[in-house]
Amino acid sequence: METKVMEIVHHELLMITLVFIFGLLAIKIAEKIKIPDVALYIIIGILAGPAGLNIIVQPSDSVVYQFIIVLGSVLILFEGGRAIEISILKKVWISISLLAILGVFITAGILAYASVYLLGIPLLYALLLGSINSSTDPATLIPVFKQVHVKEKVRQTVESESAFNDATASILTFTVLGVILGETKFSASATTWKFVQEAGGGLLVGIAMGILAVLLISNYRVGIFRNHGAIVTFVTAIFSYLIAVNVNASGFMATFAAGIITGNPQILRLKISKNTNISIFHFSDTLTLLMRTLIFMFLGTQVNFNIFKNFWWQSILIVLISMFIARPLIVLICALPDRKAKWNWREIFFMFWVRETGVIPAALSAMIVASGIKHAEAIASVTFVAILMTIIIQASTTGYLAKKLGLVIKEENVNKY
Repeated sequence: METKVMEIVHHELLMITLVFIFGLLAIKIAEKIKIPDVALYIIIGILAGPAGLNIIVQPSDSVVYQFIIVLGSVLILFEGGRAIEISILKKVWISISLLAILGVFITAGILAYASVYLLGIPLLYALLLGSINSSTDPATLIPVFKQVHVKEKVRQTVESESAFNDATASILTFTVLGVILGETKFSASATTWKFVQEAGGGLLVGIAMGILAVLLISNYRVGIFRNHGAIVTFVTAIFSYLIAVNVNASGFMATFAAGIITGNPQILRLKISKNTNISIFHFSDTLTLLMRTLIFMFLGTQVNFNIFKNFWWQSILIVLISMFIARPLIVLICALPDRKAKWNWREIFFMFWVRETGVIPAALSAMIVASGIKHAEAIASVTFVAILMTIIIQASTTGYLAKKLGLVIKEENVNKY
C-alpha cells in the first residue's frame, strides 16, 4: 500500500515539475513576442497534454488538479484584491455592481437564446450553458493586467467585476441545474436571497478577515506578526475562502474582499511598513506566478477535441456572439450610464474586448459533465471553445489594444507595494 501511495506521489511530483519546465519555456517566449503568458500556458498545455504529445496527464477529477485550481484561484484573487485602491473603487462601484449582476443575467440570456437555435437544445439546458459562460475570469484577467499596465480605473473595474460576477454566475448555474434535476423550483425571490446570502456573506467574511490581518501586521502594538506579513496574508487568503464556503457564502468573494482590506490599511487608519509590504509583494508575486503556470497549463491539458467534433462550428459561433454582441451590449447598458465614473469611449471600447473565460466556467462545466445530465457534451464544448478563444485571442491582444487606445501607463507609475 505504501509503495502504491509513493508511486502516486512521485507521478504527481513529476507532472508538476514538467509543468514548471514547460512554463519556463512559455515565459521566455511570452517575453520575446510580448503577449501575456496565460495564452501560451494554454497552448503548451494542449500540445503537452493527452490531445497532443501525452506528456502531462492530469485528470480533471483528481484531487491534485482540483486542489491547484482552488488554491491558485484563491491566491490570484487575493493578490488582485490587494491591488485595488478604495479611492478608485468608490468612483466606479455603480458600473461594477451593474456589470456583475445585471450583466451576468443579460449575457446568460443572450447565450441561451443563441444556443437554442444553434445547438437545438431545450431552453433550460441552453440557460444552463449561458449561466456557466456568463462570468469573466479573475484568474485570467488579474495575471494579464500584471503584465499589461492599463489605466487604474479601467483595470480595477474589470478585475473587480470579474471577482464579483463569479458569485452571480455560480448562483444562477446552480439554480438552473436544480430546476433541471427537479430539486428546486425557480423563484425570483429565492434566487435573490441566495445571491445576497452568498455575495453578502462572502463580503462580510472577507472584510472581517482582512481587518484581522491588517491589525496583526500593522506598525501598532497589536501587530505582533509584522515581520511575517507574507505568511499572515497567505493564511488570510485561504482561511477567508474556507470560512465563507463553510457558511454557504462565496469563498472567492471573501478572499477578494480580504485582499482589498489588506491592500488598503489606511481605511482602518493603520499603517503597514514598507519593508512588510515589500516582503508580501515579492512572496505573493512569485507564488501567483507558480499557481497561474499550474492552473493554465493543466487547463490546456484538459482540452478534449473529441467533444468538439460534433459541436465545433456552433461553439465558435456562440463564443463569437458572446465576444462581439453580448459583451459590448452589457458594457453599454451597465457602464455608459454611470456618470460618476466618467467613462470615455476609448475606455468603453477597451472593456468591450476584455471578457476572458477561464477557471470558474471550466470547473462548473466539469461538474455538469460529471453529473451526467443531457446535453452536457454540448455545454462542455462551448465552454472550452470560449476558454481557448478568449484567452488565446483576447488575452494575447489586450496589450496591443490598450496601447492603440492610449490606455497604457508607464511601469514605473504602477503602485507595486
